[in-house]
Amino acid sequence: MNNMKKYFLLTLILLCSIRIYSQSDERPKTHISGKAGITNNGISFVPNFSLEQPATIFNLTLKKGRFSFEPEFTFSLEEGRAWYQVYWLRYQIVDKEKFQLRTGGHLGLNFAKILNSQNTNVIQTERYLVGELAPSYQFSDKIKVGMQYMIAKGYDINTDELQHFITLNANFSKIKMAKTLFLEVSPQIFYLSSFGFGEGYYVASGFTLSKSNFPLSLSTLMNKNISTNIPGKDFLWNLTLSYSFKGGVISKSEN
Repeated sequence: MNNMKKYFLLTLILLCSIRIYSQSDERPKTHISGKAGITNNGISFVPNFSLEQPATIFNLTLKKGRFSFEPEFTFSLEEGRAWYQVYWLRYQIVDKEKFQLRTGGHLGLNFAKILNSQNTNVIQTERYLVGELAPSYQFSDKIKVGMQYMIAKGYDINTDELQHFITLNANFSKIKMAKTLFLEVSPQIFYLSSFGFGEGYYVASGFTLSKSNFPLSLSTLMNKNISTNIPGKDFLWNLTLSYSFKGGVISKSEN
């Protein structure tokens, strides 16, 4: 519980200590945005990474030019422990009005609960290095389609197999539900293979309900396997309440 409090306090300090500058500067500025959420069911597209307990999720994005750093921290609410952490470093290779191509990599830490030789539950940190390539095409300000390929390599016992993740996805945003209420739908179909654990095909979709100029949003994620031999539940879903902030700019003061 102490670790959870430390991470939660650190996140609050980051959110509350941002200074917003308005002076002009020809050099690229560092933009900051983020999201904090609470969910009834912590799930992952990788079945063995799912927590399946209430959890909190913190995302932060620091972007300068085409580079971005995007850490994510998650915690179990029931057990007061870390769930997983990822530290994305991304680069926008192509950033056109219609076509975008992104690459990146991250260090991932999964905090798995296992039984040790004394038949006692302990937390084991599993380390992964992940590479990514993600092209996308923007048909309009409301419709976007893309794909994502990720390859992961574990560096601990029972995780040292290669994992491949390929997804075809779409995003339908700004679907007007009322005067200031909007729906966003993000369906995808993906393939996951993990040498030593099997392979499978899945379909998933996210639905987000948000209000104009209001920081809170409500979303749900549903994940259903089509055909798989990877252990895990056939169907998973959750509800997440999120608080978002965006538009901040961090600039270096001029002497």
